[in-house]
Amino acid sequence: MSIFSKLFGKKDGDSYAVRYERAKALHGQVVKYVTERRNDNEDVIGRGGALTVKDDTFIVDSSGDRLFVCNIAELETAMLMSGDGVIVRGPNLLEDGKHRTITVHFVYYRK
Repeated sequence: MSIFSKLFGKKDGDSYAVRYERAKALHGQVVKYVTERRNDNEDVIGRGGALTVKDDTFIVDSSGDRLFVCNIAELETAMLMSGDGVIVRGPNLLEDGKHRTITVHFVYYRK
């Protein structure tokens, strides 16, 4: 295998195992607030709550409601550079598979 194929080849980040491990790492994380970009504004759509993995489903609960439910196989996550949150992207099963992107900000606990 050449050095170019190692650098520019297909990444394993799209595999189900990697997506499941990322989701499992977020399981139980306490939510401070959830935002979504709408019409060039960052709107707060929920406060408080938690992130959960149940079976093959990733769930975002906030403000006493279930905001986002997605199959892990279709879930995309990206941690914020600050480490204080995560961008979650995928088809929301609560809205008949409408593609949705939300940002979940975590509660900060000093260790």
